[in-house]
Amino acid sequence: MATILLLVILAIVAIAAVGVYNRIISLENRYENAWSQIDVQLKRRVDLIPNLVETVKGYAAHEKAVFEEVAHSRQAMMNAKGVNESAEAANVMTAALGRLFAIAENYPELKANENFKMLQEELSGVENKIAYARQFYNDAVLQYNNAIETVPGVFFAGPMNKKQAVFLEIPEAERAVPQVSFTS
Repeated sequence: MATILLLVILAIVAIAAVGVYNRIISLENRYENAWSQIDVQLKRRVDLIPNLVETVKGYAAHEKAVFEEVAHSRQAMMNAKGVNESAEAANVMTAALGRLFAIAENYPELKANENFKMLQEELSGVENKIAYARQFYNDAVLQYNNAIETVPGVFFAGPMNKKQAVFLEIPEAERAVPQVSFTS
């Protein structure tokens, strides 16, 4: 009788261990997939940049420094490896694109250009997808980190060599609230 009870307990522990192991692996796969989705959208953004820059160049050729900044940020994005490097390069590219669109505000005929409007709309759509994908990624990282830091996952994470995943965060410089003033 004691032997049967011991075998049942061992079977339950083994099944629970397999369940915890599989949960950790599936959550890790989920956050890695979430990063891949961000990477796909970042690639789409990188592919749009040359067309956008060429359109703006036609109207604002003297804004060479901004064009170079956009080109450098695009190159950094293409060469980035890993989550942290890609996130940093994406933040630099976002700032450079912001300056590019600020230039466009000075050229009404550029803003009216159909090609520019189409590229701007497409880029806006990509930016929205990136924002959603970042949120999904952070949610997946939260689930994974919780699974490896709480009981019983914490007992498996060490032997499985699983470490905490990194959240995507907004750089401190971008956290400032923009100042809006209607006074002259």
